[in-house]
Amino acid sequence: MKKQIVSFALILCCLAWSFTLFAQTTLVNPILTGFYPDPSIVKVGADYYSVHSTFSYFPGLPIMHSRDLKNWKQIGNVINRPSQMEFMGERMTRGLFAPAITYYKGTYYVTCTDIDHDGNFVVTSKNPAGPYSNPVKIPEVKGIDPSIYFDESTDKAYIIYNSDAPDRKPLYSGHRTIRMYAFDYQNLKVVGEEKQLVNGGVDLSKKPVWIEGPHILKHNDWYILYAAEGGTSVNHSQVALRSKDIWGPYVPFEGNPVLTQRNLPADRPNPITSAGHAQFIEGPDGNWYSIFLAVRPYEGDFYNTGREMFIAPLTWVNDWPMIEHGEKAIEYNYKTNIKEVKQKGALPQNGNFAYTMTFDKGLDLSMLFLRTVDSSSFKTSKATGLTLTLKPETISEMGNPSFVGKRQQHLTSTAETELIFSPKSDNEKAGLVIFQDERHFYFVAKSKKEGKEVIQLFKSKDKTLELVTEVPLTSTVTKVNFKIQSEGALYSFYYSTDGKNWNLLKDQVDGKFLSTKVANSFIGCVYGLYATSSGEKTENSASFTFLKYKGDDLMYKK
Repeated sequence: MKKQIVSFALILCCLAWSFTLFAQTTLVNPILTGFYPDPSIVKVGADYYSVHSTFSYFPGLPIMHSRDLKNWKQIGNVINRPSQMEFMGERMTRGLFAPAITYYKGTYYVTCTDIDHDGNFVVTSKNPAGPYSNPVKIPEVKGIDPSIYFDESTDKAYIIYNSDAPDRKPLYSGHRTIRMYAFDYQNLKVVGEEKQLVNGGVDLSKKPVWIEGPHILKHNDWYILYAAEGGTSVNHSQVALRSKDIWGPYVPFEGNPVLTQRNLPADRPNPITSAGHAQFIEGPDGNWYSIFLAVRPYEGDFYNTGREMFIAPLTWVNDWPMIEHGEKAIEYNYKTNIKEVKQKGALPQNGNFAYTMTFDKGLDLSMLFLRTVDSSSFKTSKATGLTLTLKPETISEMGNPSFVGKRQQHLTSTAETELIFSPKSDNEKAGLVIFQDERHFYFVAKSKKEGKEVIQLFKSKDKTLELVTEVPLTSTVTKVNFKIQSEGALYSFYYSTDGKNWNLLKDQVDGKFLSTKVANSFIGCVYGLYATSSGEKTENSASFTFLKYKGDDLMYKK
């Protein structure tokens, strides 16, 4: 009998071990929904860390953590204090472009480009969550998209980047090069002379454009140089070259591009487009994957959620990397043998989801300010939530208004808030905004007109506001709820005076106005809590009890 019990126990243990070994996790694309562009990733032990462009939002460059490439949690921001950097006076689509994260001998390195001011820089930290050092400028690196490669076999480092055409004489529009310096990683400075590794792209005779976002990895005895090509829109792609020597010459893969979606039928259902700016990584199951940016348009090249982080399996064929060559569409679901590891306390990041922020423990790391943070202009508490001081600055200007935002992460989404606010004059307004940039937004607000409280909907127009519609409040109420719903290219606006019964303010307004294409920008939409005194001084404030978000896209419904 004892032998039978022992045997049965062994069988159970073996079954449990087998289930763990072959447990499947479905990776759901995008693995980071919403405005998380230009992804870079590093694997340190069992942990994965990614960073992303934030342009002129503050804090800058979110640090995301995962152990399974599916469940992600924000653990910090690389640029998290104004003493490091701020973006006052800059358009929202300027600021920080294309960071890259690497790790070597106990230190995390993040390189990036401040496109208008500081140029290329590097910051470091012993902790992936930060705090990171003040930026160290690298003035010799003239261009964009720097990344550091550490060659463990030689204990040497190199910094690779996109730069001008040879002799600054482009043969055509979009003619760029990939260049590299040796890099002193202890003193954070370049060493020796710059060398050009790639001219134009894979085949200069075909006039390739915007070779950028370069990385190097070593696979077997090959140095693999891979980069984006074709521009970051619908012609985006990823290409690969290789060499036995870190300095080249680099020979392009005959099967390039290794990733693109540009040749697929435009009328395919739920398309994923503009795939590129990739980085390759070994997964926790021992297989290889690529993370990259792509977009989910609701029509043509129109999308409001920005460029998102996607993933796809990568295979090595004769030491060449291959993702989705272009004949096959990127999938929304990939089944893997990865064991799922959920992140405690993390906001959901992929598929359909909902959450409520109450601000009783401060602001979530994912919340965004415009250009810098002014800690004197807001406070959080359990009693009143987030309280914003009405500042004279507006979101139409290039300063730091009283605005706190959260990314729109679905084509079909709802954002809702409860506002506690008593305007004292016509210039005082507070409410909920769907914000693309300082020239493209809608703002639903509580205000005053001719001494009476009103609900107003505004559309940005140049540097001013255009009134779309307004309704009077029949009685003075301190609290009012606002709700914005998106359905692809259409947005609808609601208000409630009791938090239960909703009144339609305006149905299905033009959302293409908020698209990246119309705005000619790189960023995605943000739902913002906003309060302004419109150029006048005041001591008034507005409190937001919560921010609710729900995303409900069709491609995730079963």
